[in-house]
Amino acid sequence: MTTAAPEMPTPDDSALDAAAAVEAHEAPARKRPKPGERRVQILQALATMLEQPGAERITTAALAARLEVSEAALYRHFASKAQMFEGLIEFIEQTVFGLVNQLGEREPDALVRCRKLVALLLQFGEKNPGMTRVMVGDALVFENERLQQRMNLFFDKIESTLRQDLREAAVLTGTQTPTVDAQADASVITAFCVGRLQRFARSGFKRSPGESLEHSLNLLLPGGRL
Repeated sequence: MTTAAPEMPTPDDSALDAAAAVEAHEAPARKRPKPGERRVQILQALATMLEQPGAERITTAALAARLEVSEAALYRHFASKAQMFEGLIEFIEQTVFGLVNQLGEREPDALVRCRKLVALLLQFGEKNPGMTRVMVGDALVFENERLQQRMNLFFDKIESTLRQDLREAAVLTGTQTPTVDAQADASVITAFCVGRLQRFARSGFKRSPGESLEHSLNLLLPGGRL
């Protein structure tokens, strides 16, 4: 919040001039964002704007207006709007894969890991609607192609993690073709996750991605539990 500037003294009144000088000295200085804080504020504002209807294309002018700063101020922290979206993608990657890594360390049952991975991915999307529009590509249609490629790679990594866990589970159950089965199942489950996130975004965030999730998981990953 901007602090009002002290009232300017009249040049022909020495008493007022002295009082103004004291007031200016004692008035709290305008708070400057800490290093990195403004960058976070920009990304938070962008994510919030993506939650609004008709936010398929957000301009830097609109983003600057929301933050009550100039466009030049935005470019002091990001070289381009594409870099802003990359900042959101980095947050998605770090958060989701951080949780996935914790899951791998704490859950010994490979099938249960798969079920929990699906649940955490959909929960992340539901809690971060603006990020969901980035994840499914709706917010990236008019942006640099490399952003969509990076999100494609994100889901490739999700599929790879599922494939490894499913192969481990298949080996333990004595399946004859664990690698082939795991590859096919991981592809279907990943497509299910993407579809649920797309439906959530395109319904205006009205259709929960976790709707009837236990029932769906029993079809996709029978024999496990959340």
